[in-house]
Amino acid sequence: MNLKPTERRSESHRKDLMAAASVHRSPIAKRRSSRMALNAPIGLSGEDRQKCSFTIPAKATNLNKHGAAIQLNRELLVGSTVVVRNKSGTQVSARVVAQLAALQGVNTYAIEFAEPDDRVKTFWGITFPSVESRGVPAQAAEQSGIARRRRGIASL
Repeated sequence: MNLKPTERRSESHRKDLMAAASVHRSPIAKRRSSRMALNAPIGLSGEDRQKCSFTIPAKATNLNKHGAAIQLNRELLVGSTVVVRNKSGTQVSARVVAQLAALQGVNTYAIEFAEPDDRVKTFWGITFPSVESRGVPAQAAEQSGIARRRRGIASL
């Protein structure tokens, strides 16, 4: 494939960024619990990127035992702390760990709860499957698929 110099440079730049991101990935970024593809209305309070205090409604998506993705129309600073309020009024502190997207004025951030107490365990009002229980079927399915592929190759 023949690329223009600017295309070559951007492709190279993209590869460098992806390599740097994978090298510097924090242990926090590893999945500790299953995500649930659910949406929940929340209240969010904190300071935005410009250090302006806010309290606004927001939406939480991809809920998990340790946090969620949140969508709001404010720019937040990665590393900052916000207060998340659920529909029953329970409030917990959370850390902004990454910006996931910014589309048409809606910013999406990954948050993780900063409080290791019982309020966090029941914050979303749902029970999450344990990491162990979701790993076994996935491993079994993967092993089964590998065995089927090997049998298929051997019969060729």
